[in-house]
Amino acid sequence: MHVAPPNQNPLFSFHVYLLRRRVSVCAKSRNLHGGNLETTREEYESITRTQLETLSTKIRFLTAMESELKDMNPNPPSSSKEDRPLLKSESDVSAAIEELDKKFAPFARKDLYGTMGLGPFPTAEKVKLAVAMVTLVPVRFVLAMSILVLYYLVCRVFTLFSSPYRGGEEEEEEEEGGGVVQEDYAHMEGWRRVVIVRCGRFLSRVLLFVFGFYWIPESCPDRDSAADSSPKTSSSEIAENGETDKEEPERPGVIVSNHVSYLDILYHMSASFPSFVAKRSVGKLPLVGLISKCLGCVYVQREAKSPDFKGVSGTVNERVREAHRNKSAPTIMLFSEGTTTNGDYLLQFKTGAFLAGTPVLPVILKYPYERFSVAWDTISGARHIIFLLCQFVNHLEVIRLPVYYPSQEEKDDPKLYASNVRRLMATEGNLILSDLGLGDKRIYHATLNGNLRQLRVFHQKEE
Repeated sequence: MHVAPPNQNPLFSFHVYLLRRRVSVCAKSRNLHGGNLETTREEYESITRTQLETLSTKIRFLTAMESELKDMNPNPPSSSKEDRPLLKSESDVSAAIEELDKKFAPFARKDLYGTMGLGPFPTAEKVKLAVAMVTLVPVRFVLAMSILVLYYLVCRVFTLFSSPYRGGEEEEEEEEGGGVVQEDYAHMEGWRRVVIVRCGRFLSRVLLFVFGFYWIPESCPDRDSAADSSPKTSSSEIAENGETDKEEPERPGVIVSNHVSYLDILYHMSASFPSFVAKRSVGKLPLVGLISKCLGCVYVQREAKSPDFKGVSGTVNERVREAHRNKSAPTIMLFSEGTTTNGDYLLQFKTGAFLAGTPVLPVILKYPYERFSVAWDTISGARHIIFLLCQFVNHLEVIRLPVYYPSQEEKDDPKLYASNVRRLMATEGNLILSDLGLGDKRIYHATLNGNLRQLRVFHQKEE
């Protein structure tokens, strides 16, 4: 049975304090009157020699009990900090953060702004941030909001009198959810769809320019292995048919990309204007909600589903097959890692993009930096946007790999298919493979927040 040390037992300590206080008062009264208790009988009738002896006995008993409890806990805390074992020293907290960064390396920030973008900042960097806050940030913010509102108006005008496509879920599911579930304007055909797509691509690139991405170099390396993995006609088939029919290359059903930041979405919008997977709440947001429907986003349904509900993976699978068969259908874009990293690693791939067994187009995004990394790893959204707007030039490099055609074995095994594409992207993008995922990132964030909170306490005490 664990017994708390006396100095950690408030009731015990308070009892001892009261008894000692009463003895002290009595002793003082005796000293003031020459040690003669009889001279103060009228003033201290309640205090007799017998009572004093009783109190002294209690004190001796409690003191003995205290010594026994100390023997049960031979290593009592020596300081107020050690009384609370969760409160570590500043050096211990810093060491713990370094250890966390090593263990959860794919999510650790390595730029000038430090863990979670909290610094400490050099004096020169503080001056640069102060100047940018009063010059660049207001201008860029106004321009960005103007572009967002402008494109919203384009989407609003060119979707008037058009009914959204509801092929992702049944109407009864929509009614049960109390709002928009799966509906989009990406399946709308004709000149209005052309205007929405072209304006979206152009304004997305303009928005990236406003954010400091003035030029975006793209490379498309040719790989013999990719060519070898494409469908070929065997020599026996040539002998039987006499010649080889030149078939048109299969259209990729999905674009697969690594995920570093929310800026990835802007780039892909400017490059191919694909559909994305988004939270259901995004479809209800002002401005952004309508834009996401024009993109043809597949909304994640987090609420309870009926047994016959096919789920997001089923919807994505259908959209991938549709894009593969139909050139006019919107291409879907998937971040198979499921979360963002610091840009140096590639996490485990989810199999959603590979269940259909159609060809995929791998795209690798890299964000070189000198001061601030635009990777959205541990930094908060508000702090990330401010630092992004404060940095005059931001860099983005794109590597577009050839379309990956799966073998029959890969079509039969989506995990194998995902693993092979992942290794290919890691090799071409010089990325480090990691087995961590979204769950590990959440653990890292929670632990990191606790350690940094303690570190702030120490800094406040020093100040």
